[in-house]
Amino acid sequence: MSVESVKNTDGRFDWLADRLYPPRCRACAARIIGSDAQYFCAACWKEIQLVHHPLCTICGRPFPDGSGDDHECGACIARRPRFVQACSWACYPREEDLEHPLRRVVQKFKYGRKVALGKPLGRLMAQGCQEFLTGRSFDAIIPVPLHPRRLRWRGFNQSVLLGREVSRRYKIPLDAFTLRRATATPPQSQLTVEERRRNVRDAFEVHPERPVKNKTILVVDDVYTSGATVNECSRALQRGGAKEVYVLTLARAM
Repeated sequence: MSVESVKNTDGRFDWLADRLYPPRCRACAARIIGSDAQYFCAACWKEIQLVHHPLCTICGRPFPDGSGDDHECGACIARRPRFVQACSWACYPREEDLEHPLRRVVQKFKYGRKVALGKPLGRLMAQGCQEFLTGRSFDAIIPVPLHPRRLRWRGFNQSVLLGREVSRRYKIPLDAFTLRRATATPPQSQLTVEERRRNVRDAFEVHPERPVKNKTILVVDDVYTSGATVNECSRALQRGGAKEVYVLTLARAM
C-alpha cells in the first residue's frame, strides 16, 4: 500500500503514526492520548491558565477577581506604555511554581535549545489570540531582537520562531531585520521592575535603511513579565516613525 493511500484511509495514517511515534507532552513528556495537536497532556492542560476577560485594555493583564468589564489597570494609568495594546495566550506564576507546565516548556524552548518547540508554541499563540489578531490590520510582525553576541551563543531567536507561525496563519509579513538590539544588556530575569526599565533603556534601534514610518507593527516576544522589553522596542519603533505598535506574547508571568 502506498503512503498516499494510507493517508486517505479514514485517518489510519494518524493512528499508525501515533503507534510508531507516540505523541508526548511538551512540558512533562507524558504520552498524549489522542491527537498530538493538543501539545500538552490532560494533567498539564489543567494547570495552564488561558488569558481571559476581564483584562487591562492596554497591557492585557487579566484581573484576578474575574468580574466586571475590561478597563485600564493601575500600572498602565500610572505609566502609560508606548504600545497601543498587548495580548498574551496564557499565564503562569512569576516566582511561586518553578515546575508550572507553561514555564517549564518556555524554559526548554528558550534555554534548552529545543528549537522544535517553536512551531507548536507559535501555533498555540496564533490560534489562542485570534480575537486580538483578526481585529486589526498589521503591516509587519517584528520579533524582539537578540544582540548578535546572544544570538551566536543561543543559536536562534525564539521570538522569530514564534512570530513565523503567526505570520503563516495570518499572512502578515515577518520582518526580523528592521529592529535591532544595539546594546548587549544583562538578562532581565533577576531584576526588579525599575531595574528592568533601566536595563533596556535605549537598547533597541531601527535600521536606518528599513523605514517603519506610518506602519502598524506587531511586536512578538515569548514572555511578558514587566513589559519593559516590549515597551522599549515600541519606543524605538515610534522614534522610527511607526504609526502604532501592538504586542503579542506566548505567555504572561503574573
